[in-house]
Amino acid sequence: MKVFKFGGASVNNVERIKNVADILKQYDGQKLVVIISAMGKTTNALEKVTEAFFKGKKEEALQLFDQVKKQHLDTAKYLLVTNYLACERQLQDFFTEVEWLLHDKPARHYDYYYDQVVCCGEMLSTCIVSHYLNETGIQNKWMDIRDIIRTDDNFRDAGINWLITRDAVQKTVLPQFDQFNIILTQGFVGSTDENESTTLGREGSDYTAAVFTNILDAQSLTIWKDVVSVMNADPKQFPDARPIYELNYNEVIEMAYYGAQVIHPKTIKPLQNKGIPLYVKCFLDPSLQGTHIHSQQLKNLPPIIVLKQNQVMMVMNTMDFSFIGDNHLEQLYHVFEKLKMKPNLTQNGAISFICALDDHAEKIDQLAQEASTLFEVSVMKGLSLLTIRHYTPEYFDKLTGGKTILLRQQTPETVQVLLKWETGKA
Repeated sequence: MKVFKFGGASVNNVERIKNVADILKQYDGQKLVVIISAMGKTTNALEKVTEAFFKGKKEEALQLFDQVKKQHLDTAKYLLVTNYLACERQLQDFFTEVEWLLHDKPARHYDYYYDQVVCCGEMLSTCIVSHYLNETGIQNKWMDIRDIIRTDDNFRDAGINWLITRDAVQKTVLPQFDQFNIILTQGFVGSTDENESTTLGREGSDYTAAVFTNILDAQSLTIWKDVVSVMNADPKQFPDARPIYELNYNEVIEMAYYGAQVIHPKTIKPLQNKGIPLYVKCFLDPSLQGTHIHSQQLKNLPPIIVLKQNQVMMVMNTMDFSFIGDNHLEQLYHVFEKLKMKPNLTQNGAISFICALDDHAEKIDQLAQEASTLFEVSVMKGLSLLTIRHYTPEYFDKLTGGKTILLRQQTPETVQVLLKWETGKA
């Protein structure tokens, strides 16, 4: 048995969905669990729906959701003939779930509504793909992941209850392989004991796939992406990025920790615990080598670069020039936890604490306000956080030239700098 995960880019139009079918045909007769994300840009569109709803703009939210509906119905019409009506009925059920909520008024916190709306994207994409596969002779069983993945109620970053989830996989998923070779379901999504939808954090579909791989003791997990392999940098940011054909679990965990978007940070542990290999393959050309990730030691890796933009530097100084103590930091980290914020870089001195954070405006303002009861606070926006693993002095100078370094941390293996572009520099 193998587990495949297809991301949003692999199903973002009619031709890409047909391509997924062509890939699956190459594994005819094999037992597969196929995890599929929302169609490209759908999650972003549903985020805008949620934002409008939460601001009390009901008509705008419904209008934005109508665009999502139209996109998916149009895709289904282009793909399907005999299965179109059945697909449309299923899609309408998912539309109704969201519209029922949008006609109400927000009475709970934003993250709750985010999960109820955004999870719809995965339901819609998998519905369409499942019906298309069945219509083209690739028999599969569509399953609602919310009946399988049980989580806590930490909306937008839910934690999985492994005991209940493992039981559900064994009792509801495994028996389906008696009739079907392919089980098709969603990534990124789960549900609470109260049947409220949750999400596992952005890019959480990788994690979902790893959970299935672990519980099923699968032979391998393959993540299908639109790149030839894992790269040493984001090719959209660094045109000279080069492929890495072999990595180990530890290196990928480090890359994920520092913000690389290739593999979700939680993905590796379920695989590493059972020594199950992970492959990253290109859905545009499945014949390419891709990347093999395993547990063996590796040497001579190239510099690996992670650039996080839209960063905020928050500097907090004690009000009376007293030393920063455990009590100050404990209170501050309680605020981080309450706001569900995780600093990307921290540094503290005798009387100051500095951190770099993603620029979520609604949370940055609240953090600054609450921290100001403990510290004198200053905020600088529009920064970038550059991380280089396996760096050399020459490579570091190349990437930081013409930029102001505001903060720097360094180990023998990794250097991180918070950067500000100088006026007039690209």
